[in-house]
Amino acid sequence: MRHFTYRSLAELKDDAAKLGTQHVHFLEDGEAVRAALARPVDVGGFRVGNSIAIHPMEGCDGTLDGNPGDLTIRRYRRFGEGGAKLIWFEATAVRNEGRANTRQLAIHEGTLKGLADLLHITLQAHKQEFGSADDVLAPLQLTHSGRYSVPKRIIANANPVVNAKFGMPADYPIISDDELECLEDDYVTAAKLAYQAGFRAVDVKATHGYLLFELLGAKLRPGRYGGALENRTRFIRNVLGKIRNELGDRMMLTMRLGCFEGVPYQRDPQTGIGVPLPYTTPYEHGFGNDPNNPEKEDLTEVKQAIAGFRDAGLKLLNVSLGSPYFNPHMGRPFEKPDDGNYESPEHPLLGVDRHFRIAGELQRAFPDLPMVGTGYSWLQIYAIHAGAANVADGSIRFFGMGRNALAYPEFARDALRTGVLDDKRVCRTVTFCTYLMRQKHNDLGQFETGCPPYDKEVYGPVIKLARATKPK
Repeated sequence: MRHFTYRSLAELKDDAAKLGTQHVHFLEDGEAVRAALARPVDVGGFRVGNSIAIHPMEGCDGTLDGNPGDLTIRRYRRFGEGGAKLIWFEATAVRNEGRANTRQLAIHEGTLKGLADLLHITLQAHKQEFGSADDVLAPLQLTHSGRYSVPKRIIANANPVVNAKFGMPADYPIISDDELECLEDDYVTAAKLAYQAGFRAVDVKATHGYLLFELLGAKLRPGRYGGALENRTRFIRNVLGKIRNELGDRMMLTMRLGCFEGVPYQRDPQTGIGVPLPYTTPYEHGFGNDPNNPEKEDLTEVKQAIAGFRDAGLKLLNVSLGSPYFNPHMGRPFEKPDDGNYESPEHPLLGVDRHFRIAGELQRAFPDLPMVGTGYSWLQIYAIHAGAANVADGSIRFFGMGRNALAYPEFARDALRTGVLDDKRVCRTVTFCTYLMRQKHNDLGQFETGCPPYDKEVYGPVIKLARATKPK
C-alpha cells in the first residue's frame, strides 16, 4: 500500500494533523534546519561537531572470520565523507557463536588490525572532506545476537509468543546464569580490544530482540538475571561497571537500547496486513510494554533502567523500538515490506510519531544524557525538517538516520550546506536492504546488504543474483 504521495511539506503536515500525530513537527526554513542540525553536542566531555548521526547499519559484508570486507570499507569511507559527526559503527560480535550471520563483524585478536584500519579509513575520509575529524565520535557496537545467532539460537528468556513465531518448543533451553557471568567478561575483553584498535567509545547493544535486550524482558526467568528489574538489568550494569573499572574515562560508554518491544506480528493470509500473534494479559514478557495492553508502551521500567545505566557510567543513548524480526513496522516504518512479510497495520506516520513520542519523553526525563532519535527515514526529503524540529525544541540531541545512510551517505553534508535533501537520492523505505539481509543461500551463507535502487552498480547485481538463485 502506498502512503507517501506528498508533493510538498504542507501536504505532509496536513496528513499528520488528520492522523493526530501530535509529536511530528517540522522546521520549514532551510536556514533554520541548517542551524539546528549544525549544533555541536557535548557527550561525556567530548564535543561532537554537529547533531547528525548515522545509526549502526550492518552490511553483512565482512569476511567469514569477522574482519571488514571490501564493501565494509567502501561503506564506511562513504559514511566518513558524508558529514555526520556521530558515526555509529555496526554490530560487532563479542563471540563467534553470537554472530547474527556468517558475515557479521566480530572482534578478537584476528580482527584487531582490520577494525583499526576501518576506523582509520573512516576518520581519514572525514578529515579529507572536512579538514578535521577531531570532533567525530565513533562508537563500536558490541553484540551477542542471542536468539538470532547462527547456527544455534541462544535464548535468555522463554517467551512463548516469540518462541511460537519462530517455531521453537516451549522447553527450548535458556542460557544459564554461569554462562552469562562468563559472557560479561567477553564484553570487557572486546572493549579492551576496541580500545587497542583506536575506538574511544563502545556500545553495549541491548535492542532488537538480541541477547541483552531479551534479558531486560525476562520477568519469568529464574535466578540472578531474571525476575525483578534489578536482576534483569544486572548483566548490562555489570558490563558497564567492569569496562569502566578496566578503562576508566579512556572509553566512553554508550548504548542502543530497545525502549519498547511490543508483541510479535504475522501476516494475515487473507489481507496481507500484519496482525499480532495471540497473547494473553497480563503480558509478562518484553520490555517497555504495558502488561495489560502490550501493543502500547509503558516507560516506567525503561526510565528506571536508564537511570541505573547512567549511574553505571552511560554517557550516550540511542533510542530504538521493536524488533525487525517480528514487528518491523514499529522499528522501521516502511512504504513496502520485504518479500513475503506483512503490509504495515498502521499508517507509517503513526510509527514515526511513536518513535518521536517515546524518544522525546525519555530525553526530557534525562536532559543530562544525550540521546539519538530514530524513525526518520520514511519521511524522505522531509526527514531533516523533522529532525531539526526535534533538536531545536529539545526533544532529542541527535537526529539519526539508518536506511537512508545506505541509500544516500552524504545526506548530512547536503543538509548542512543547503538545508534540503536531493529527492532523487533519499531512501524510499521499500526494504530492498532488508531483503538482501535475509538472503542466506550462497557459498558464504549471506548476501551483502546495501541499496540496489540508489547504489545500482554495486548492489544491483547482488540482488539479481539473490533473486535468481533463491530456492523455490
